[in-house]
Amino acid sequence: MYRNDTIIPFFALLFSAALFLMSYLNGQRIAVLTGHKPEELSVGQIGLMAFAAVLFIYGAIGYISAWLEGQELRPGRHFPEPSTSPLVAGIVLVLLLTAMGGFFVQLLVYSAQSGQNPTWLQGGFFAAMALIIAALLAIYKKFYQREEVVTEDEHSEVPW
Repeated sequence: MYRNDTIIPFFALLFSAALFLMSYLNGQRIAVLTGHKPEELSVGQIGLMAFAAVLFIYGAIGYISAWLEGQELRPGRHFPEPSTSPLVAGIVLVLLLTAMGGFFVQLLVYSAQSGQNPTWLQGGFFAAMALIIAALLAIYKKFYQREEVVTEDEHSEVPW
């Protein structure tokens, strides 16, 4: 019995890439027609990008779920196998997160002292730090947390 299929997330990622490309090409077409690059996004471009972002997140969650939980349901207790590579990866990610945190604080101090506020850089570093934290949590879930899969009979008290 398969519970984590990777076919639907693959097509979600593929469709999201196609939507991002359509939005980009639409902007290029507008630039060719008007003779200059417009500074504002159109409503259609924003809609395509938002829907593509939702599909991209759905596909990424599908692949991460298949990696963390596996594709096949196996009842019983599962204990992680001891290994040094997740420990090394975790240490490297924690050191990288610490360095990025220090740079982020310096960036905030610089923006407070100089009056220039590079919000795109601050947001980018904060997003990268959040992704590193998510990678650390995924490594912990995959390589250090015990799992127990319990199955029930078909005749449960759920009405459907």
